[in-house]
This record gives sequence, structure tokens and C-alpha cells, in this order.
Amino acid sequence: MIYELRVYHAAPGKLPALIERFANHTVPIWKTHDFRPVGFWTVDIGENTNDFYYMLEWDDMNHRDRASATFMADPKWLAARAASEKDGALLAGVSRTILKPTEFSKLK
Repeated sequence: MIYELRVYHAAPGKLPALIERFANHTVPIWKTHDFRPVGFWTVDIGENTNDFYYMLEWDDMNHRDRASATFMADPKWLAARAASEKDGALLAGVSRTILKPTEFSKLK
């Protein structure tokens, strides 16, 4: 297994809309493309309270690449993204990190 940590830096004032899009559109569509979310977080105390963190579990990079390609081409996703951004982009930036568990990690 590998894990992908993504940090979405929401545009000012757009974090609630980003979370709504994930809850009502992104995650349900992911289920049809074999995405495996581990968890989702916002910053309660810290410097980046406008960031949205989440982690995905993948079998390997091929699994990630296949699932990502089919998701990005999904008409339901394209429509949901367009509708959610009708008043402007929700993201100011994205950070992605691929993590490999150590032998003593709780997540393998």
C-alpha cells in the first residue's frame, strides 16, 4: 500500500463550498472509481485554517493513475466541479505527497 496526502488550499471564503462538494459529490463519485479515502480533516488550531487535508490509500501507483484518470474524465465529476465553481474557483492551490508506510506504521 501507498498513501497520498493531499492538502487543498481553499480560495478565501470557499472552504465551506469545497467541503460541501466533497461530501455531496466528490466522495460518492470516487466510490465508482476505486478511490479509497482514509480520512478528511480541516485545521482547528494552526496557521492554515483555510486548508482541507485528506488521505487516500492506493495499492500502488498504477492503481492511483488508473483511478485518477477515469475520475477526471467522469461526466458527473465534470458537471459537479463546474457547478460548484460557477462563482469562482474553490482552490488557490493543491499539495500532494505520496507516502510509503514504515514497518512499524499502524497503517500498512
